[in-house]
Amino acid sequence: MRPADVELRESPPIGERAPCFNGYAGALPEPLRIAVVVPTWRRPDLLTRCLEALCVQTLSPDDYEIVVCDDGPDDATRTTVERFAATHAARGPAIRYLPVRETQGPAAARNAGWRAAHAPLIAFTDDDTVPDAGWLRAGLPALEHADAAAGRIVVPLAAAPSDYERDASGLARAEFATANAFVRRSALAQTGGFDERFTAAWREDSDLQFALLQAGAHIVRADEAIVLHPVRPARWGVSLAQQRKSRFEALLYRKHRALYRERIATRPPLIYYGVLVSVLALFAALASGQTRLMIVASAAWLALTLGFCARRLKHTRRDARHVLEMLWTSLWIPFLSIFWRLDGAIRYRVWFF
Repeated sequence: MRPADVELRESPPIGERAPCFNGYAGALPEPLRIAVVVPTWRRPDLLTRCLEALCVQTLSPDDYEIVVCDDGPDDATRTTVERFAATHAARGPAIRYLPVRETQGPAAARNAGWRAAHAPLIAFTDDDTVPDAGWLRAGLPALEHADAAAGRIVVPLAAAPSDYERDASGLARAEFATANAFVRRSALAQTGGFDERFTAAWREDSDLQFALLQAGAHIVRADEAIVLHPVRPARWGVSLAQQRKSRFEALLYRKHRALYRERIATRPPLIYYGVLVSVLALFAALASGQTRLMIVASAAWLALTLGFCARRLKHTRRDARHVLEMLWTSLWIPFLSIFWRLDGAIRYRVWFF
């Protein structure tokens, strides 16, 4: 699917017309070159920071619009967008607020956004990013001879980050992430956009990338298009809740087995299964009264768990609070990771362990 081969088609109606607060009353200046789609969910402070960056792009404000897709509409987010729309009503860019009536996750919100957009090119970012002032101007040339482009994501880290922060920094190495991506609207229409079964912010961008590749799309890098992605503060023990995302690995694997094996191929570390086996052996020893087996199984469990914890602490903070968090979460992560992968395998009917 080369750019010249893709016919631009009108997107299907999404229900209620998106309200417009910038004085255009639904009619936008033509021709727009690109639309920025920003999904958000009840984070007006972060959204404000993102919109401030989007409104000072070096690209002419007459060339782009901003569509904020509120996944779980609330008054604070609506008021934030109204304020920006009113401030920029005279000089642009055009800013629209699109309420997504049912909270369905970022994939559904992005679909609502690009289908409501009035431009042939779509730029995706998130409400917790800070796009560089030259982001759009740098991204546009990449689509002159391509169907999609992946920009560069910069994740600033402290010299001694937390385990969560270090893990989040992996976004900077992603092949294609919707925190910084450019796609022709026609290519989105042809592939159907995002699969809304990805109800969390996990692997929905890889799914779009793989769908585009399987449709013959040409995807390039746009490393001059830079987005800053600061790591948000997280609650204590956040890594336990994050294991639930493992179920979406199964969905991605079911849809794109070859590409998944080639480009991702993630599986729980063998240490997870070692922990599971040692604990099962410990319970068996307790039930049967085998003292020697109980000692061996307990030692194996303790050694594997402490080794896992030590690996997570490498090159991270060593304060007491963080060390305690690593100890506690390392006890449970192996079981939760395997559980959610099994949940995904059953839910999506695929052999995936």
